[in-house]
Amino acid sequence: MTKRVMVGMSGGVDSSVTAYVLKQQGYEVIGATMRLHGSDLPGRDARSCASRTCCSLDDVEDAKSVARRLGIAHRTIDFTDRFEDAVIKPFVRAYETARTPNPCIDCNRRLKFGSMLEQALDLGCDYVATGHYAQIVRRGDRFALVRGADASKDQSYVLYSLTQRQLAHTLLPLGGMRKSEVRAIAAEQGFINAGKPESQDICFIPDGDYVGFLERYSGHTPQPGEIRDETGAVIGRHSGIESFTVGQRKGIGIAASEPLYVVAKDARDHALVVGPKDSLLSDGCVADDWNWVADPEDLASFEVMVKTHYRQTPHPARVERRQDGTVRIVYASPARLAAPGQAVVVYQGDEVVGGGTVASTF
Repeated sequence: MTKRVMVGMSGGVDSSVTAYVLKQQGYEVIGATMRLHGSDLPGRDARSCASRTCCSLDDVEDAKSVARRLGIAHRTIDFTDRFEDAVIKPFVRAYETARTPNPCIDCNRRLKFGSMLEQALDLGCDYVATGHYAQIVRRGDRFALVRGADASKDQSYVLYSLTQRQLAHTLLPLGGMRKSEVRAIAAEQGFINAGKPESQDICFIPDGDYVGFLERYSGHTPQPGEIRDETGAVIGRHSGIESFTVGQRKGIGIAASEPLYVVAKDARDHALVVGPKDSLLSDGCVADDWNWVADPEDLASFEVMVKTHYRQTPHPARVERRQDGTVRIVYASPARLAAPGQAVVVYQGDEVVGGGTVASTF
């Protein structure tokens, strides 16, 4: 019996080729484009839905065009309310509490492999599929999440939250391909988006003005505060901690004998803590909201490679499981400081062991 798959078609080249490859493999393919927000969202209008993001009006038309060319059904799914609750509101809360959110990971977890998967199953589909560059491999009675073959495009980091049930119903046909192959297929098939640039910005903040979005969306007004050194001494003032990220150097506005970097943000006192470059090194972190992709068995601790940034080169660490469900990750040597709210993902070889959200560092 022919298996049916719903492909999340963003209007980009990757998801378009995903639909093509699966059709060539004999699946019954249904294209689906998620409508996540509209021009009524503060700071957006029809023109602001530019090609730099993944959810514009033009993107929907591009997805429909590819679906017609492939001869597959296509539907648009309205997830605007769910997206606001699952992605936008947590994003705003994170910034208001001096954390660093990753809305794309929340969208993957709650929408693409959450709401869209459930809708696909309700429609009689066996799977959902996306254009992510990662691989799913069945190993015994479990599914492993493995790095994509194209190391420069690997997206396993942003998929760490997938559960075994979600992995069992997900196809990632581009995981074994290189981006150059994908673009070549799109060009050969005459897809309208064959040369389309990749989306870069957060889809609901296309202009990249996070502070402006917070003000328009929730009425949150940045509060000025103190800039302190690591001893607690006040060495300046800032216009709002929302404008700064951990590790930032430019824009601090403090004249010093050596470059200063943001090492912490204090939401309670609206204070910014700065220090020299060496202060950006950390011995590890504690993560909560943890998802085990691989089976940790009964091990209390084990050796891994860890990433706290999407483009970061993994570095060795030791994972310690704690009774309260959190995970303590001790780096083999000091590494770049992670900001609370960031994703931390651990690997053994090319396989994702698990991941969570940075709660604190040490």
